[in-house]
Amino acid sequence: MRKTARVLLDPDAFAPAPAGPELDTLTLAARGHLALLIPEVEQAARRPKRDSIPRYCALACLGEARGGLRAGPSRASGGALVYARRPARVLGALCDHYERLGQS
Repeated sequence: MRKTARVLLDPDAFAPAPAGPELDTLTLAARGHLALLIPEVEQAARRPKRDSIPRYCALACLGEARGGLRAGPSRASGGALVYARRPARVLGALCDHYERLGQS
């Protein structure tokens, strides 16, 4: 999951940003990873106390993740890459929250 996000987000990559079929594949992968990870993070977020800061942050990120899954691509120039990067950013954050909640 993190590797997919890194490929889409890496500003230091020596290769140009993914495009065409590669970008489509990475976009689908990031969105699929989100669909799998959202329920896992929801379950992990139920364990800490209601006033837990990690719990609150994870729940906020879950809202962003759901919004990213509902969003559609833009017709603007570069819109496909922007469309791919939004779920990639949220995917990385959800991975972080999942790991933090597992440690609580």
